[in-house]
Amino acid sequence: MKTKIAVFVSGGGTNLQALIDFQNAGGLKDGEIVLVVSSSPTAYALERAAKAGIASVTVSKKECGSQAEFEERIVSALDQAGVEMIVLAGFMSILSENFTKRYENRIINVHPSLIPSFCGKGMYGLKVHEAALSYGVKVTGATVHFVNEIPDGGKIIMQRAVEILDGDTPEVLQKRVMEQAEWDILPKAAQAVAKALREEKN
Repeated sequence: MKTKIAVFVSGGGTNLQALIDFQNAGGLKDGEIVLVVSSSPTAYALERAAKAGIASVTVSKKECGSQAEFEERIVSALDQAGVEMIVLAGFMSILSENFTKRYENRIINVHPSLIPSFCGKGMYGLKVHEAALSYGVKVTGATVHFVNEIPDGGKIIMQRAVEILDGDTPEVLQKRVMEQAEWDILPKAAQAVAKALREEKN
């Protein structure tokens, strides 16, 4: 049995698309995306899931009275779908230690820098690329890591370096990091973790 995967999203879902494309090309040999969880009802990622025939659920933090209720609703959806592994792909809500402990070594995230640079609380999206450019580093990249209670604090699974070019804006750099690093290493790391979990079961 393949490892059942849920992908958590909040926006456009480009990393979700990379995972779907990788799955369709036969790369996700040991895993299967069975559910997309969105924190926003208007996330374009939901359209991508629908087009790929993947079930989705929206759990909005605003509609939940507390972090605990927000996470309970997510856990309930995951349990119903039999999810064993979670991929955070641009998910903009922080998950509590209760949640991350429940899925220890089963949640992975992609971060748009070479951790430990430009990471941690408040470092997401364009802010990461702005920080890299203002610091003047010549190389950046992306990191896939396990998720624990510390933002960007879990064990590193895979990294890919990306060169910074003269005249880069945060937007241009963001696109290059996605194309050259994130969209490649996130699916590969997902397969590696799914394989390890599948072997554990057998």
